[in-house]
Amino acid sequence: MSKLISLQEAVSHIKSGMTIMVGGFLGVGSPNRILDAILETDVKDLTIIANDTGFPDKGSGKLIAARRASRVITSHIGTNPSTGEQYHAGELKITFVPQGTLIERIRCAGAGLGGVLTPTGLGTVIQEGKEVIRVDGKDYLLETPLKADVALIGASVADEEGNLFYRGNTRNFNCMMAMAADLVIAEVKEMVKTGEILPEHVHTQSIFVDYMVK
Repeated sequence: MSKLISLQEAVSHIKSGMTIMVGGFLGVGSPNRILDAILETDVKDLTIIANDTGFPDKGSGKLIAARRASRVITSHIGTNPSTGEQYHAGELKITFVPQGTLIERIRCAGAGLGGVLTPTGLGTVIQEGKEVIRVDGKDYLLETPLKADVALIGASVADEEGNLFYRGNTRNFNCMMAMAADLVIAEVKEMVKTGEILPEHVHTQSIFVDYMVK
């Protein structure tokens, strides 16, 4: 069965109130066509998990600027003025997570782990409400897994089976997010025959990809 679907069908899987992961780093490697298509629907009240909130016209920032999100779990918001404005107005909840911790929490969800122990954030606001565990005389924060209903990722090349390759730094958060959601939709720039991507160049295996949009 082909995993290739239309843009409209892809967007039909996104419902109001869902938690979605959006791949990309400041818009690089983001599924921008899918994000644009979501803006043509009435989907709202999303919880967005992303490395950053992009820009008002790039990456996950498009959804935030259009006020489609009620909560964001992220490591950085400084490049999108709309994020800060909505936060200070009480219209958007933001959970800040150090970047390394964020990707580890996503990885934990994908690997079926119960969490990760890290010293990052000890003694800061990051520690509030979290369990501190002592190991060999040192304190660590227990950071729990982050999972989503849907992961929207961007890939450079896909084969017919759904194996994905990312060029350069477009790889960023996409690989881990593809493992940590109930449904994974990849926006791909180029399609090739199965076998044309060398095995060692497959960054995301087809088993993790449910649908693709060209």
